[in-house]
Amino acid sequence: MHDLGFYELRGMPTVMVASDEFVHAAHRQAEALGMPELAERAVYVPHPIQDATDDEMREKARSALEAVLRALVA
Repeated sequence: MHDLGFYELRGMPTVMVASDEFVHAAHRQAEALGMPELAERAVYVPHPIQDATDDEMREKARSALEAVLRALVA
């Protein structure tokens, strides 16, 4: 989240992609940084990530792509 804030403050659009297990934590961290919009426009993919196969990760990425692109241009 800190990196996203760093880039956003320099005019570079960002979007966080995280598993849906971290929605609450992302909102808390973004609020603490004074940039709640970072978590609001984040894209959350189904948890878990750690044990997902390569094919499962590719599917998570494919499913999230349009939302990531929308968040970047919003």
